[in-house]
Amino acid sequence: MELTSTAFAAQGEIPQRYTCEGEDIAPPLFWSGVPSTAKSLVLIVDDPDAPDPAAPTTTWVHWVLYDMPPNATGLPESGQPLPGGTREGVNDWTRRGYGGPCPPVGRHRYFFKLYALDTTLPALRLPNKAAVEQAMSGHVLAQAQLVGTYQKTRD
Repeated sequence: MELTSTAFAAQGEIPQRYTCEGEDIAPPLFWSGVPSTAKSLVLIVDDPDAPDPAAPTTTWVHWVLYDMPPNATGLPESGQPLPGGTREGVNDWTRRGYGGPCPPVGRHRYFFKLYALDTTLPALRLPNKAAVEQAMSGHVLAQAQLVGTYQKTRD
C-alpha cells in the first residue's frame, strides 16, 4: 500500500494550517494498493518524539480511525466527511477527531499509519490507540506510512 498527501511530501514539513498554530485541521490523505481481501482500514497518527525529540519519553497520539471501508481511497482536507461506517477512537487529548501537531519544543516527526485488516474490529467503546492496536493484532494484511515533521514558529 502507499499513503500520500497533497499537503506535504514524505519526510517534509507539515504546513502550519494543519497544526495548532493554524486551523488545526487534518491534511488530505490518499492511499492505494489496498489488498482485495481487506475488510476494513485503520488510520493512526502519532508523534514518537514527545515531549522533546532530544529525550522523548512518550508517543503522543493525534488521531485514531478504525473500521474505514476498504474501498475508501483517502480522506479529504479536515478529515470530514469520514467514509461511511468509519469509527473514531480517542486521541491523547481524550477526545475524538484530529488534533494537529503542537510540539512543545523542537522539530517532531508525525507518523500517519494506515493498516488494511482482514476483519472489522469488535464493538470498541471509544478506544484509544492501544485498544485498537490490540484488537487488530494478527489481522494486518498490509500497511503504509507517511511521515511529516513540524516545529512551532512561536512559543
